Amino acid sequence: MAKLFYELFLLLYATAFRIAALFNTKARLGLQGRKNIFLTMKANHFPSSRKVVWMHCSSVGEFEQGRPLVESLKKDYPSIYIVITFFSASGYEVMKNYKGADQIYYLPFDGASNAKKMVDILNPSMVLWIKYEFWYHYLHEFKIRNIPVLLVSGIFRNSQPFFKWYGSLWKEMLSSISYFFVQNESSLKLLSSIAINDNVLITGDTRFDRVIEIAEKFEPIPIIEKYCEKNRVLVAGSTWEEDETELVHYIKANPSIKFIIAPHETDPGNIQQMKRNFPNALLYTDLINGSVDQNEIKNLLIVDNVGMLSRLYHYANITYVGGGFGADGVHNVLEAAVYGKPVIFGPEYKKYAEAIGLVESGGGIPIKNALELESVLNLLWKQEDVLKTKGKAAEKFVFSNAGASKKIIQFVQENRLLTN
Repeated sequence: MAKLFYELFLLLYATAFRIAALFNTKARLGLQGRKNIFLTMKANHFPSSRKVVWMHCSSVGEFEQGRPLVESLKKDYPSIYIVITFFSASGYEVMKNYKGADQIYYLPFDGASNAKKMVDILNPSMVLWIKYEFWYHYLHEFKIRNIPVLLVSGIFRNSQPFFKWYGSLWKEMLSSISYFFVQNESSLKLLSSIAINDNVLITGDTRFDRVIEIAEKFEPIPIIEKYCEKNRVLVAGSTWEEDETELVHYIKANPSIKFIIAPHETDPGNIQQMKRNFPNALLYTDLINGSVDQNEIKNLLIVDNVGMLSRLYHYANITYVGGGFGADGVHNVLEAAVYGKPVIFGPEYKKYAEAIGLVESGGGIPIKNALELESVLNLLWKQEDVLKTKGKAAEKFVFSNAGASKKIIQFVQENRLLTN
């Protein structure tokens, strides 16, 4: 019965996706990107003489968790052939030109036929499944072919269907995972409660390794450096409209502070809406094109492109990470924390172990509304010792949790998963 409901879900999901593509740009890109995908893959001639490592990520965040692994594996095993798939357009469209992979695709919608075709073409020697997104037919296909599947940076919560009375199909999906590399002890205990014990290791979150790598390879952005000069600076990243609503009054009331907002969505419609909310704001594209008089630069810069955020946090005295006022929760707090800056975010953060840990360390500051935001910011600006203490706590939290990638690579080597 559970399998029947799952098949019905897949049918309804695919139908809803096609309807959404009529109105939503990302859904439309995802549909177009999957068109004739198997013909495209077959035309690309996968090498039968090389071991294929397939990494699947839902979106950009999961890619960043898996990236340290594929890059380390490529160094240790230069002959491997790396294929990366994304489910979302926000992942594929941003990373489709990533040079660390041999091929990059959208993941075809789950289904027995699609899964079989995909695995037939790729014939992977090992699969890296990043964090979550469990698709029954793909996982089942790996299992029946004895392909090792590593769940990387896995995190589990009691509310998930694996741990419910109706979760038989979901538990079956987990039985297809060869090795679980989880972020914390609570995930290990939850898996143990459903008799998954022998193949679980607590390795932490590979994102810590990735943000440290980014910070260590930091490349300056001269035009941002000039914009900030010696002013106090707050950088707000991955913001949604709800976050910007909390920030708007403070930005207008504090013209002596420089603010940089890098919104989560940079499509023209959203940027225009932001311009309406912040009529005196400067767009990054206008700044870099030289179409603005330097003497007329205001105190708010809106970054209307992607790919810069992890470097923008470097220029902040205080950081704000968006998403915490939405149902899905806060975005990646580690990108900001690694630079030793206090990190402020909204109240929806308790689904994310790294955000919880950052708060417990003293480097993360959750707020419930604009009044709390104003109070926190005023405190940090006025008491430099508090600002520095919280910044150091954030940095220490990140660096003390490094090493997950090395542990997983060591496991691959010791178990000869890529060795004949």
